[in-house]
Amino acid sequence: MKGLSAINFSSSKVLVAGDVMADTYWVGQTSRISPEAPVPVVLVDFEETRPGGAANVALNIVALGARTTLVGLVGDDAIGDEIARLLTQQGVDHSLIRVAGARTIRKLRVMSRRQQLVRVDFEQRFANVPIKEKLSPIELRLLDNDILVLSDYAKGFLGVETQELISLAKAHNKAVIIDPKGMDFLSYKGATLITPNLAEFEAVVGPCGSDQDIVERGINLREQLQLDSLLVTRGEHGMTLLERNAAPVHLESRAREVFDVTGAGDTVVATLAAAMASGASLREAVELANVAAGIVVAKSGTATASVGEIIQSRSATAPSNQLRKVVEPEALREIISSAKVAGKSAVMTNGCFDVLHAGHVDLLRRARELGDLLIVAVNDDASVRRLKGATRPVNPLEHRLTVLGMLECVDYLVVFSEDTPEKLYCKVLPQVLVKGGDYTAAQVAGGDCITAAGGRIAILDLVPDLSSTRILSKLGEFN
Repeated sequence: MKGLSAINFSSSKVLVAGDVMADTYWVGQTSRISPEAPVPVVLVDFEETRPGGAANVALNIVALGARTTLVGLVGDDAIGDEIARLLTQQGVDHSLIRVAGARTIRKLRVMSRRQQLVRVDFEQRFANVPIKEKLSPIELRLLDNDILVLSDYAKGFLGVETQELISLAKAHNKAVIIDPKGMDFLSYKGATLITPNLAEFEAVVGPCGSDQDIVERGINLREQLQLDSLLVTRGEHGMTLLERNAAPVHLESRAREVFDVTGAGDTVVATLAAAMASGASLREAVELANVAAGIVVAKSGTATASVGEIIQSRSATAPSNQLRKVVEPEALREIISSAKVAGKSAVMTNGCFDVLHAGHVDLLRRARELGDLLIVAVNDDASVRRLKGATRPVNPLEHRLTVLGMLECVDYLVVFSEDTPEKLYCKVLPQVLVKGGDYTAAQVAGGDCITAAGGRIAILDLVPDLSSTRILSKLGEFN
């Protein structure tokens, strides 16, 4: 596998169409049983709404640093407004079709102590929306995207029009990846790839008692539906890929712990699409999707996996010593705490480091001299794009991590996805926080947390006339 270093997700453009819904969480403490009925009483501390279904697929694609457009149905209501706002806020281009007199599909989960106590569904099928009204925005945007993803939750967006969409995509040489639902897969005939979970697969082909059963029945289903490939996701047993003209591939699960499987299928199909749109082979895309699924099932509710988390998940077994320097925030907190106990000090700095130059190296070398170990926090690709513009980063995240990891002065690397590392700094609390001379102490993100914990901020002079922007501008003169 050529790895993430050869995959630049920022070049990917994926069109997602399907059933959009809202995932709402009411979270609180429970310490008593209701006197009215034998049920727990939950004192709600906060509530949160997240875009779900096809919208969660789109969010997962954006989390990888790729670009996406979402087409789906919502009601003409406040929840529909909230989904649109959240999607825009998180960088998803969308064409949500408002259905007059209808309410947005919503799943309400009541949670306490990280356990789901009950789920309440507010649901209706959008059965009366004209097919043309659904197809038109997809047809309009298809040519501008690399791959079409159909996210079918059997809520009414996809039906007889599925075959029209597959034909339309194939006419324009666009791959079609489908996350299926139900017991009738004939509507998916001719797709590039479908990704049923084991329960969905067995509902169609019958119970499978062994890997060989899955392979034999999967090949028959693939041939019957004229698919290029079939991927069966099997929970704790990993995945089975049945690719035309290739031997079956079984991948072991990469999940270290399973907390919540909500939306794991969304993550799989999103990672597959973003990777394939970037030029990865199907096998490479499946391996990345397997890692990404292992990340999201350890999170609560519908969630996403970033490139940084995928790299961190793979770094423990990475052949590259440079990538072994990449650590997760939780591990980093333990590293810094242990250093404090041992009487040593941790220094942190951050940046995009898109085009590493002598000024960066000088700053990092001098930062290392201020303590016993140096940790560099690096923006992921999506946050670089937000900060620097659509043409950045020039170098994808794994390239940037590899180069930084080769510097002797750098002890650890950590990836963050927010625009600033304030949340990370306040979590791990290094003793020294370093920024370049184009900042003041008051402008340093997370500086208040560090000084409140007894740490300090160090502002170091920069090498004059050296910047990534200047270098890129100079390179542009040779084009």
